[in-house]
Amino acid sequence: MWITVASGKGGTGKTTVAVSLALSVKNAMYVDADVEEPDGALFIKPVIKETFPYTEPIPKIHTDKCIFCGKCADACVYKAIAILKPIRKAMFFPELCHSCGLCAYVCPVKGAIEEVPKEKGKIRKGGKDSHKFMEGILNIGEASATPLIRGMKKYIPKDMDVIIDAPPGTSCPVVESVEDSDFVLLVTEPTPFGLNDLELAVQIVRKMKLPFGIVVNKHEKNNNLVRTYANKEGIDILAEIPFSKEIAEAYSRGIPVVNVIPNGKELFANIFRKIKERLNE
Repeated sequence: MWITVASGKGGTGKTTVAVSLALSVKNAMYVDADVEEPDGALFIKPVIKETFPYTEPIPKIHTDKCIFCGKCADACVYKAIAILKPIRKAMFFPELCHSCGLCAYVCPVKGAIEEVPKEKGKIRKGGKDSHKFMEGILNIGEASATPLIRGMKKYIPKDMDVIIDAPPGTSCPVVESVEDSDFVLLVTEPTPFGLNDLELAVQIVRKMKLPFGIVVNKHEKNNNLVRTYANKEGIDILAEIPFSKEIAEAYSRGIPVVNVIPNGKELFANIFRKIKERLNE
């Protein structure tokens, strides 16, 4: 079962929930897909056993063979190629390329466009005790995290429980992270900003027709902001984690919340049980 933990904004406690959930499930795998700023390793403290680059193909235009017909530029919906016919010049913008291979496919001249590998980032794999660990680290200067996240998912085992820690927000990397998931766990905080971004995240998972539920972090007594919204929308709140100075202090020292709050493992194991029951229904 793949569970992706996401949030409409940063700072809600998404990694807090993802790490604690992974540590509460036997033989689970934690995947840090927040590749622009992965920090799950600070809490899990895994032993890294393997590090390797992730590459995707990008076009290399051989101007000695190119006839500057412009078919590659016309086919590229991302405008990564520009052909200046009057001066017979080809321009390629790698930061816009999505490695789809269409330009090489439509090129009428054999060998004019060659696909060469470009490193997007690194993938690190390891584990601690019975838990497996994987994270992606996006190369500095890369315009999009989506290709690396897509590449990481190829290395996720199909026969175990997986907790994916998605990037914050509601952009393309988040969509890539939640795609193929069995369940999406949306983490929010009971503030007007938190609620606004939760609504955006809910719109995405509903459009993708994925089952989902909510965890409220930094919950305060008598604050019914998220409860009121969830009841109105018919969304399950699977847990409420209390606002706590002790949790914040432990977080700053790299201690997972599951090891701080009373009956922490039972709380997160119960979230996992509720998700499983929901999917079985």
